[in-house]
Amino acid sequence: MRFAYLGSGSRGNAAVVESGDTRILLDCGFTLRETEARLARLGLDADALSGVLLTHEHSDHMSGIGPLARRYGVPVWMTRGTRRAIENRAGTLPDVRHFDPHESFEIGDLQLHPFPVPHDALEPAQFVFSDGDVRLGILTDIGRPTAHVESMLSGCDALALECNHDRAMLARGPYPQSLKTRIGGGEGHLDNNSAAELLERIDSTRLQHLIAVHLSETNNLPTLAQAALAGALGCGADFVQVADQEAGLSWQGIS
Repeated sequence: MRFAYLGSGSRGNAAVVESGDTRILLDCGFTLRETEARLARLGLDADALSGVLLTHEHSDHMSGIGPLARRYGVPVWMTRGTRRAIENRAGTLPDVRHFDPHESFEIGDLQLHPFPVPHDALEPAQFVFSDGDVRLGILTDIGRPTAHVESMLSGCDALALECNHDRAMLARGPYPQSLKTRIGGGEGHLDNNSAAELLERIDSTRLQHLIAVHLSETNNLPTLAQAALAGALGCGADFVQVADQEAGLSWQGIS
């Protein structure tokens, strides 16, 4: 199994998870042209996608889903709550399939284990992906970790973990107070220290890859996110990679 990021941040998010002949796009927060270009950067064509998973309805995760689904006829999986939330925003989607955020399911060669998260969306979910041998956990857009989230992410072989902001940078930054409160609240986004504390509480003994994702370009720095996660893991900062807003993240193999 392997994974890569087309880009990650407040201006757009998308990742690809691949096992065998199955390639899943997780979220589609870029325009169709940009999505195609970023897939090509990874050596992929959009018509090779087996499906798209939407985590929730915020535009940086779903703004490109309508054009992509209509152009390539790709099936789109989402919760029923997310479907209601995007009803008048995505246009006609040719093939919509629903999943329950408490129930595992399969797409081709991939096993998907969704779990609900506290975030200011209608029915958001995050995922653990598996090919039966290794596990990739992806966690973004969460205001506070729960015991269930910790249980789902324990024992993963690779982990992409939200490090949205540095608390001090957010506090003194240019955002209006209402937005600062939303971001730092229990249904907002995970800061560096909270991400590190979560990492300390889960079983990380199998980790081959640790990726900091969804970093704010205004309220965080890659070096701060890397230092926080490395401190929690007791490793060098160079072990922690960052999925960049523009450059994304190249293919990472899990064995």
